[in-house]
Formats: sequence, C-alpha cells, structure tokens
Amino acid sequence: MISKLFPPAEWIATYNTKILKSDFVAGITLAAYGIPVSLAYATLAGLPPEYGIYGYLIGGLFYALLGTSKQLAIGPTSAISLLIGTTIADMANGDVQRWADIASLTALVFAGMAILAYLLRLSSIINFISETVLVGFKAGAAITIGLTQLPKLFGVKGGGNNFLERIITLFQQLPEMNTTVFVFGIVAIIILIVGEKKAPGRPVAIFIVILSIVLISATSLGLHGFNTVGVIPTGLPEFHLPSLRISDVDGVLPLAMACFLLSYIESVSAGRTLAQKNGYLIDPRQELLALGVANAAVALGQGYPVAGGLSQSAVNDTAGAKTPLSLVFASVTIAVCLLFLTGHLQNLPTVILASIVLVAIRGLFDLKELKHLYKINKQEFGVAMIALVSVLIWGILTGVLLAAIVTLLLLIKATSTPNVAFLGRIPGTNRYTDIERHPDNERIEGLLIVRIESAILYFNVEYIKEQLWEKINNEPDPIKTVIFDLNSSPRIDIAGARFLKQLFNDLEAKNISLKIAEARAEVRDSLRAEGLEMLLGHISRSVSVDDLVVEATKRFMNAE
Repeated sequence: MISKLFPPAEWIATYNTKILKSDFVAGITLAAYGIPVSLAYATLAGLPPEYGIYGYLIGGLFYALLGTSKQLAIGPTSAISLLIGTTIADMANGDVQRWADIASLTALVFAGMAILAYLLRLSSIINFISETVLVGFKAGAAITIGLTQLPKLFGVKGGGNNFLERIITLFQQLPEMNTTVFVFGIVAIIILIVGEKKAPGRPVAIFIVILSIVLISATSLGLHGFNTVGVIPTGLPEFHLPSLRISDVDGVLPLAMACFLLSYIESVSAGRTLAQKNGYLIDPRQELLALGVANAAVALGQGYPVAGGLSQSAVNDTAGAKTPLSLVFASVTIAVCLLFLTGHLQNLPTVILASIVLVAIRGLFDLKELKHLYKINKQEFGVAMIALVSVLIWGILTGVLLAAIVTLLLLIKATSTPNVAFLGRIPGTNRYTDIERHPDNERIEGLLIVRIESAILYFNVEYIKEQLWEKINNEPDPIKTVIFDLNSSPRIDIAGARFLKQLFNDLEAKNISLKIAEARAEVRDSLRAEGLEMLLGHISRSVSVDDLVVEATKRFMNAE
C-alpha cells in the first residue's frame, strides 16, 4: 500500500551505488538538454525565459516523489507551451505580469483537475482521445509552432493570429530578412539534426547555446541585428499562490482542461513506451496524482503547466536513468545554474531558441503515420485531418477540445451502430463465424444465429432491432429459432434486457423461439433481473451456440 502511494518505497530498498552513478549522469545530461529547451518553450508560451526553467526545476522534483515511471522527464512541452501562448494572448491584453499570473493559475487549476480525477478514479480518460486524433492534432500543432518560430529564423518581426495570417505576414516580410541571422539559425539546425543522429541522447543543444553566446559576446556578430533573451533573474523562484483567481479570468477553465488532457495523454503514452522498453509497468491512476502535485508545485513556483514529454524522457532514458532520482539530480543541476550561471545567458540569440524548437517539433508531424492511415482507413485519415485543420484554423485550444469531441462522437457512433454478425458453421467443425466474411460457412435451415459485437445499451438497441428484423424478413427460408450469441457482449443495460424480452414476445407471436448462448456473468444477472429466465428457462454459462444448434436441429426433425 505504501509503495502504491509513494512509489520510491518500491525501488529505494534495492538502490545501490551503481544505480546512483547512472541516475547522476542521466540527471546532469537531462539538465543540459532541458535548460535550452525550456528557455525556448517559455518564449513559445509568451513568457520570460526563466519560467520554462522553473517548470523543469520544480516539476521533475515533485514528480520524482509520486510518479511510477522510472525514466519519464517532466517539464514544459511544445504543444502545451503553444497552447498557453496563443490562448493567454487574448486574456492578458498585453500585460506581461497578468500573462504570467494566468499561466501559473492555469497550472494550479490543472493540478486540481488532475487530483480530482485521481480521487474519482478517472484514469481511463486517456482512452477517450484516439491515437488517430492525436496524430492529426500533433501535425497541426507542429505546423502552427513552426510558423511562430520561422520569423525568428528569418530575423523578421512576424505576426498574425492564425495560420493564414502568419503565412501572409511572413511572406510580406521576407524581403527584410536578416541573412546573417538566417545563416546562423540554419547552421544551428544542421548541427542539432546531425547531433541527434550521430550522438543520440547527448545534450547537443547546450553546446549550441554555449557556442552561440561565445560568438555573440566575443565577436562582431552581435552588431548584425541579433535579438537576445536579455537578463534572466538570478536565484531560485519565490513560492506563492497565483495572484489571480478563477473568477478573475474568463476562459481559464477550458484552457486548464485542455492542458490537463494534453499533459496526461502525452505523459502516460511516453511512460508506457519507456516502461515497456525497460520491463516494468506504470500506474495510470497514480500518474494523475503525480502530475497534479507536480503542477501544483510549479504553479506556486511561478511556472506554467508541465508534462512528461517523449523527447526529454528519451534523453533521460538514453543517458542511463534507472529511477526517478535522475530528475532530482537534474533539478539540483538546474538550481545551481539559476544561482550562479544565469548572467551568461543574456546574450543567447533568440534564433537559437527558435532553431531548438524547430528541430524538437519534427517528431510531431508524423507523415509516415498519416500516409499509413490514408492507405488502410480513409475514415480514420479523415478524422486525423479534421484535428489537423481545426488546429490550423481555430487554434490549438479549440483543436484540443474539438479533438476530444470528435473522439467521443466516434465512440458513440461505434457503439450505437455495432456490428451485427449473422453466423454460419465452419465446415467440419462445431464453430460459428460471420457468414458475410466467410461465405463458405454452412447455413443451417430454420436457424438464425446472431452475434452482437458490443455491449447492448439503450442507444444501440433500435439499430440492433432494425438489423435483426431486416434479416428475418428477408431470409428465403422461414426462421424457426433465433439464437443470440452474447459472448461478444460484455454488458447489457435495462433497455437492452427489455429489448430481448420484447423480442421474445414478438418472435413467439410468429412461432419463432429465442435462445441465449454464452452470456457472460454480468449479462446473465441483468437478464435474470428483467425476468428473461422465466421466459427462456435457465440461462446457463455452459450452453454454447453449438449446443443450441444441435438441440434445435433435433427439435426440427422430431416435428417433421
């Protein structure tokens, strides 16, 4: 029980110096990766650069106390940073302090939602956003993020509030492009990409940051129109409650909900990937608590919502992390940098941060997966494109919420129009499968065998009824018995049970009998509660479809 609420209790008993060394190296490596990335993501969120560093410093520290993933790294991510930046812009009205306060308030509301979801055992929420929707959403986010960073790469001001406006503004400003800034950024991008391939898991970005600061500070490059991050406050963040309340900011609740959904889905997906690779399991419910506490702490420390991103987690894993203690070492390293090294960051060119973001978002646009979806399932591809286009046209917040709605609609559609399979016997066996998929299956005269491949619920009974009666009325030979194979129906509600009860009466009026086979325990209980057993006789778990076929066949022969 203790290890479930406090996961370190599980691994601390077997901790040794060998694991300590691995975690120490991984922590320093993660910090070297996280500092430049967090600076870049903070600018994407429209916040001062130090706010990104605070997220890495505090989020990882508190996640290490409660998280169940041993390699997941917590910090700002590109999608959440863009979501914060584009949404708060309309709420802050140009006030930098209000912008930062809304960002911290969002993290605190996010924390409340996550902890509430933990208490209500809502970890299954991750299953309500399909992978298809995420593919489209991430692609749209990648394009949007790229368009916000390209002006910095070209050395122009940029502008625009949506996809089309940003493209038009960028093309209009291209004649003013700063060639020196552009070449500087392109070289940085090439080094980052080559570094990823030649030295995976190594903090190439910190090398780029240090080199660019040296070049700007010690050469005449600084005279060529480079924008820099400016002064970053020295010292650790002060802890206090956000100065704003929920009632002070219209729209903070949907923003926090979108951040929560993005963070939880991204974190659990990354955590599961790393857990599978390293041979252990994570607890999705405990991850709600860990993310909630981490974001509460980040909110108190002047940060904005954080998540477990796959890219930073991959760095942590590749660097040798064995336990979440690597996050503690990363936080200590970042704290040392905040106390003693921030003065060296003021000459960091913003084009370098843009280059880091542009390289980092490449993985969001999965062209290979989009092509695969188009090839195997046009409907799924269409769903992905809806998510992509909605992000481009209406923004990332609306894109997240629309993605969730599309997923729920697809779920409702799938369950409201389940596959109603009519079965035939596989030749030479006593097994029965869908006769439409397997036309060589044997049809049994006088019998209609039905399998509902979903739960039977109030919103799909009418569809099931329509499919069933259409089949009965169009059969060339008269039907004498209908057999319901309920093995693929995990649940039946009151409406479903009453549908079967009414079906019994309607079939009986036409001299057709109804039989139930292979119903699961919960389904049998529901049918008995509605009095089906009084009509059908004992509903046994051991009666198979073949048993009822044999029984019905004998009855037909005796009747002749």
